Amino acid sequence: MSNIKFGTDGWRAVIAEDYTFDNVSRCAQGFALYLLEKGYIGKWVIVGYDKRFLSENFAKTVVEVLTANGLNVYLTIDATPTPVISYAVKNLEAVGAVNITASHNPPTDNGFKVRDPNGGAIPPEDLKRIESFIPSNLIDIKKIPFSEALKSKKVVVFDASKEYVKHISKMVDLELIKQAGLRILIDPMWGNNANWFTNLLAGGNSEIIEIHNHRNPIFPEMTRPEPIPPNINVGLLTTKQVNAVVLIITDGDGDRLGIGDENGVFLNQLQVFALLAYYMLEVKKERGAIVKTLSTTSMLNKLGKIYQVPVYETGVGFKYVAPKMIETNALIGGEESGGYAFRGNVPERDGILAGLYFLEMMVRLKKSPSQLLNLLFTIVGKHYYDRIDSPFSGDRKEKEQNILNANPELIGGLKVIGLDSSDGFKFSLEDGGWLLIRFSGTEPIIRVYCETTHETKVPLILEDGLRIAGIN
Repeated sequence: MSNIKFGTDGWRAVIAEDYTFDNVSRCAQGFALYLLEKGYIGKWVIVGYDKRFLSENFAKTVVEVLTANGLNVYLTIDATPTPVISYAVKNLEAVGAVNITASHNPPTDNGFKVRDPNGGAIPPEDLKRIESFIPSNLIDIKKIPFSEALKSKKVVVFDASKEYVKHISKMVDLELIKQAGLRILIDPMWGNNANWFTNLLAGGNSEIIEIHNHRNPIFPEMTRPEPIPPNINVGLLTTKQVNAVVLIITDGDGDRLGIGDENGVFLNQLQVFALLAYYMLEVKKERGAIVKTLSTTSMLNKLGKIYQVPVYETGVGFKYVAPKMIETNALIGGEESGGYAFRGNVPERDGILAGLYFLEMMVRLKKSPSQLLNLLFTIVGKHYYDRIDSPFSGDRKEKEQNILNANPELIGGLKVIGLDSSDGFKFSLEDGGWLLIRFSGTEPIIRVYCETTHETKVPLILEDGLRIAGIN
């Protein structure tokens, strides 16, 4: 059978090619053996799913395997946002979770996402341990029928939203946002956050408008449910058409956030991360470490110096961010993909909480998104960012060696002052900016990112990055 490799959060594959009921069963068996090795027999595991094709059926397959292996399962009653599932792990004192979702991947894909007892991403060494337990055949899989598991009371079907809403209401002043009189456009990208903001903010003077808010597994009007252009172009256009003051976008499983301003202009993920950190430090007057991946903004380093808080840089992915947040009791953690986590919640991306914090910031500071960005730039200076994703073929290790051997003196006309190859290849530039070349952990894609204080140099840096990566 096919060799299953876990990426950043677990395993993703094309439905009906590698992503089959048999292979999902194999993953579930591997996860069950991993939990049993830790002594969790008889303990509870959360199982949830998204709105992709057959996700609820794949989730039942996971339940059949976990219960046959001596574990008990809380199964979500419906498609549930990933951050809500993560909170349920913590709230119900479960030992982990399986979420059937491919997050922001194309509609052809589905996935098997795993979580630890904190509701956060599982560290890389433990992901490898799960991989090692995945059987190479079907004979070694234990499974009982879903109906039998229900009758045996090993499965409890539950609504994870109620306790999450209670929790989130303590972290954000929902009433303040409700009564602010804002016209807010929400784009859940056909995903799990449909109607969430509408329900949380109903009953006040603010008007909530939603688009793309029912189940449609082919994700019309976008190539994938990832909250970046061009997938959000319809949302940005609609913002202007309905005269909304802000566009809140969340990805397919609800853990990532994108923001559009009142002019239908996208605020990139680095800008949003810096704004959320600024809000926590300056407006909410909280203090604590900032945890960032190496692919996100140096504006956070500047904020760290201004507010005298430590800034820790990790590899890409919450499998690195979450453990560092727990270790340092960090105030905020995040990554370039639009995932942000906050102290007092679980150490995991939460697009709902991040979106609510952004709205709360707008109300407290009485500023639109574009005005907030201008405020940020007066503090840390202007920073410019862009990213290019490109499919690749051929031997990855050979390509990595070629990048390592490139040894450029200049990138985009700026002097290279350092190279970090701990997770990809990050070239530090003389202006405090950087170029990062990195292979995706979930798809056959090579990503080229950059940040610089020179707007005109962004395309030049990316062009050099593509050349170094062997794409041009």
